[in-house]
Amino acid sequence: MSPDQTLAFETDCHIFDGCGFPAPGLHSFTFEPIATVGGIEINKPMLLVLLGTVAVVVFFWAAFGRAKVVPGKLQMVGEAGYDFVRRGIVYEALGKKEGDKYVPLMVSLFFFIWIMNLWSVIPLAQFPATSIIAFPAGLAAIVYILWVSLTFRKHGFVGGLKNISGYDKSIGPVLPLVMALELLSNLIIRPFTHAVRLFANMFAGHVLLLIFTIASWYLLNGIGIAYASVSFVMVLLLTVFELFIQALQAYVFVLLACNYIQGALAEHH
Repeated sequence: MSPDQTLAFETDCHIFDGCGFPAPGLHSFTFEPIATVGGIEINKPMLLVLLGTVAVVVFFWAAFGRAKVVPGKLQMVGEAGYDFVRRGIVYEALGKKEGDKYVPLMVSLFFFIWIMNLWSVIPLAQFPATSIIAFPAGLAAIVYILWVSLTFRKHGFVGGLKNISGYDKSIGPVLPLVMALELLSNLIIRPFTHAVRLFANMFAGHVLLLIFTIASWYLLNGIGIAYASVSFVMVLLLTVFELFIQALQAYVFVLLACNYIQGALAEHH
């Protein structure tokens, strides 16, 4: 069943029709292609990612394309966002000297993830692109490749292996076990959790919004406005909560990325 068919079913199914509550599920995250470009099928999440990319580029181009000593309103907003990531995340984790070179990447990651999350509460879009695991996984892969490459470039091949494996001969007989666990944690678990943390929060938040949004319509056309209003209040509360979580998850993703880079640049003891 396509999302459009599912939506039609959900809005036509009411409490006195003899059908059960049309709970959202994995079908709510499956989209039919809406266009084919160069042999590549484009669906709604892919389109939202492309629009999000354009939105971030256009915003910063408009804010800083003709930067002035006395900034206008748009430039002030852009500077505030840029400075928040630079000072509040990058400098805190890496320091000014090492952090400056990574500020452009981290600012791009933060605002790109944030807008992909925000699509969840924007009318007509109403879907967080980051609730599709491929997108967080791709972003986590970028951070992972950067972290591994920096580790070996900073410490050399042997030093890099020691850094990643947590080699410390003072540990004693348990050193092989510690190294095995560190390698598992750093090379497999770290990138996995980095991606899944963002994905899972956006996936769960979207499901909750769907549940109470569908329930509002389901109850309104069945029992009445008094019951539906309770569900609708939950939609409003969850939307406000989601706005907080969307920004928080962008912050956490970038903060972890900075911490990984800091670990790559740190001297091994």
